[in-house]
Amino acid sequence: MDTKLALLLLFAPFIGFLINIFLGKKSSGNLPGIRGTVAVAISFAVTLYFFLQVSSTKEAVMVDLFQWMKLANFDVHFAFQLDQLSLLWLMFVTGIGTLIHVYSISYMHDDENIHKFFAYLNLFVFFMITLVMGNNLLIMFIGWEGVGLCSYLLIGFWYKNQDYNDAAKKAFIMNRIGDLGFLIGIFIIGYLFHSLDYTDIRTVIETGSHHIDPTWLSIAALCLFIGACGKSAQIPLYTWLPDAMAGPTPVSALIHAATMVTAGIFMITRLNYVFDLAPEIQNIIAIVGAVTSLIAASIGLVQNDIKKVLAYSTVSQLGLMFLALGLGAYEIAVFHVITHAFFKACLFLGSGSVIHAMHGEQDMRYMGGLRKVMKVTFITFLISTLAISGLPPFAGFFSKDEILMTAFHHNKPLWVIGSVASIMTAFYMFRLLYLTFYKDFRGTEEQKKHLHESPGLITFPLIVLAVLAAVGGAISLPGNSWLNEYLAPVITRHAEHHHMGTTEYMLMAVAIVGALIGIGLAYAKYIKQSAVPGQDSEITGFAKVLYNKFYVDEIYTALIVKPIYALGSFFKNVTEVAISGFIFGLGKLANVLGAEGKTLQNGSIGFYLFAFVLGICSIIVYIFLAK
Repeated sequence: MDTKLALLLLFAPFIGFLINIFLGKKSSGNLPGIRGTVAVAISFAVTLYFFLQVSSTKEAVMVDLFQWMKLANFDVHFAFQLDQLSLLWLMFVTGIGTLIHVYSISYMHDDENIHKFFAYLNLFVFFMITLVMGNNLLIMFIGWEGVGLCSYLLIGFWYKNQDYNDAAKKAFIMNRIGDLGFLIGIFIIGYLFHSLDYTDIRTVIETGSHHIDPTWLSIAALCLFIGACGKSAQIPLYTWLPDAMAGPTPVSALIHAATMVTAGIFMITRLNYVFDLAPEIQNIIAIVGAVTSLIAASIGLVQNDIKKVLAYSTVSQLGLMFLALGLGAYEIAVFHVITHAFFKACLFLGSGSVIHAMHGEQDMRYMGGLRKVMKVTFITFLISTLAISGLPPFAGFFSKDEILMTAFHHNKPLWVIGSVASIMTAFYMFRLLYLTFYKDFRGTEEQKKHLHESPGLITFPLIVLAVLAAVGGAISLPGNSWLNEYLAPVITRHAEHHHMGTTEYMLMAVAIVGALIGIGLAYAKYIKQSAVPGQDSEITGFAKVLYNKFYVDEIYTALIVKPIYALGSFFKNVTEVAISGFIFGLGKLANVLGAEGKTLQNGSIGFYLFAFVLGICSIIVYIFLAK
């Protein structure tokens, strides 16, 4: 029974993909969207069943389908496991995925390729489930590559715009760079442990059944982290994610808020017992996470595209999650993944609601006053903004505070960096809120006439996600963490339970005051002073550096892209010259031989008899010499 239900959980979205991709064109209206939504809802229902079962029995559900490959003392099974970590991930992948599908029915209603959109969404969910459910690194890699493919398809969904195609290619290529590191890490893990199965790897580490070279283990951990950097947009492989906002807004919410970008955190948490043996790599993870959080937050301060602000916010929040991972606080990183999925999905979908009302306009400089006509969108956006800013009692406060508290106790410089990034987060998120929803409308009169609240299929997911963003922190309250207890079977070294003493309360107060400072600065500038960001040509000084994202893309283009293009062009020209010279040379030789040969055909019978006798004599001489 469990095997059949597990396969239903996995293949329901894939069946939805097949039906929509092959039959969707013939379907009318919202039927492709309804089919795609039902497929993911089925997966959510089955996930909920397994979640309740495992919560009760405390035992993982294992589904071993068949032996995939066997080489001497190394074998891989095509198997899945539903334990506490995978089910927690599946809950928000399928749950939030269902809400985003519901939202997309209305958002993509007028698109001529709506059947393809829902087919790609279903395929993405299928690969994400594969990534999470697999019981070994090879199956995880299948899902890992699958979500990379689907992100390419969804980011470039509106393919008639070349900029969107470029963004899709950029995401695909930068992910391949990280994936190469991930693949090398998998090979090294297989060599060291003679297995890719999570349980086998953990057993070898815990029992010490054979010696593991610590140097090679550290190299493997570093390679795996490189893979995580690509998928979860960390320095230096983060620039694809802001450009990925080219895709439809539901894509931004699904891929870049709740699912694909959290794959790196999932992989490191799943292999926590490997990373615990590589403390130097954990230090690198913590430093990269903290620096990424700070840089992305600083860029977000001056962006004017509503989705770009949220994109850099995502990169920054992912940096905080990696900071927690690097400090060995895996449960806290997972906690922030969950709360971030709630409020960031709500923010992205809320931005989509705004863009829908503005008929495609994404520049906040031409918005304003929308809270008067979009009350549901505004209230849900406000709740999620309070959550991401880290104000109590909203979900983001508890998870972000746990990360900063852990950093304070382990590495105070990283705590300072994380705290500054959090203050910046509060500033740019309320900047976004004030520019979009407050003061007077700054768009055109034509836009103003058509402003309206979005339909129910769009606002319903916003309300659900806003409620979760408000109360989601209850799963891991200080001193009473359900989440830590739930994840205990899959985490070998548990995060320290903070005793709520004077220091801890002081840190909480500092975090709250920091958030209020960021909000206060945004209020003073954009409400009291009624400031509106200037046009691009008016931006000067360091603000211009931030607005142009520290010119990282330009640096990458100069140092990497152009040299590769030049090298490719060189070999292309060399190859063309070599091939064309050889081919054309044969043609010229044939022409010369033909031109000379045709002069022999002059009609002289005497010459023909001479050639005949010469040929016969040559044959006789050859035969005589051969004997």
